[in-house]
Amino acid sequence: MRPTEINPNLYVEQLQQKYHFVEQAFAQFSMPKLETFESDALHYRYRAEFRLWHDGDELHHVMFDQTTKEKYQVHSFPPACQLINDLMTDLIAQLKVSEIARRKLFQIDYLATLSGEIVASLLYHKTLDDDWVTEIQTILKKLRQSYKLDIIGRAKKQKIVLDKDYATETLLINQQTFTFKQIENSFTQPNAKVNIKMIEWALDVTKGSEDDLLELYCGAGNFSIPLAQNFNKVLATEISKTSVAAAQQNIKDNKVNNLKIIRMSSEEFVQAQQGVREFRRLDGIKLDDYACKTVLVDPPRSGLDDATLDMIKHYKNIVYISCNPETLKHNLDTLLKTHKVVRFALFDQFPYTHHAECGVYLQNL
Repeated sequence: MRPTEINPNLYVEQLQQKYHFVEQAFAQFSMPKLETFESDALHYRYRAEFRLWHDGDELHHVMFDQTTKEKYQVHSFPPACQLINDLMTDLIAQLKVSEIARRKLFQIDYLATLSGEIVASLLYHKTLDDDWVTEIQTILKKLRQSYKLDIIGRAKKQKIVLDKDYATETLLINQQTFTFKQIENSFTQPNAKVNIKMIEWALDVTKGSEDDLLELYCGAGNFSIPLAQNFNKVLATEISKTSVAAAQQNIKDNKVNNLKIIRMSSEEFVQAQQGVREFRRLDGIKLDDYACKTVLVDPPRSGLDDATLDMIKHYKNIVYISCNPETLKHNLDTLLKTHKVVRFALFDQFPYTHHAECGVYLQNL
């Protein structure tokens, strides 16, 4: 998707097309009316990655045409938030005049927030030394006059953190403020404002719950921390060590006292629940202490594996957030044997693309 292909005047039309696509994709099922949650028409992405192109004394962000594979320069990127666009220009201006900073630099990853904090990760095909650190510290000092910025250096078997490797996001969810530690090179929802709408939808469909919640694939607690207010207790799982550490900090920062996060995959949790294996990571946590009647899953594009799918069909309520309608449809073939869909939503996380983020809330028959 070239930046020139982004036309905000066509946003409503493309959203209508996506709505009809999703509606038709699930026409084989008995689905309720599709709720639609729109995105900003411009500057909606809070993550962006660009390759770098060296041309004499010039340095440019570049992208590659998906059809021709040809590279083209990117001086501004309308899908990205204004903060990323501003820093793109100012960071390149600083890097290109420094031989130490620019040499062997091949990619920059940006992680921005609604709170105004931003992290730039510089990726190199060289070993980073003390001279590099000194040079980047000088650049960082200049840029911090205008930005709440952190810079990370990455090379083969190297990660250099000059100050911190995360940004603190602040989300206003149903007039309640939550903060989230978002670590560079870890998963975060790219469209921050639509993410708020997703969380508020999940809060709405689970309001009035009088039981406990199990969440699989919880990341840094994006859903489980706000949703804890709707449940007596919450047990969440995540496989990434980095995300689990961030989640533990987020639990503390948001003063949530009824949420436990354990580091294990969904497959491992199934084994633990069935007593197939014992896990030291469950020390101090008794699964029998949880009366989870609701489960929330936000799986990768591949959807749920068979064992997890078989497990969640035994829960009274299922909140399923999906980034891939095809695997969601495949999983619904199984889940609709025991459940019915009572809420159905389209979240436009990725405007102007074929990608459709969906949410379904199921209750057992």
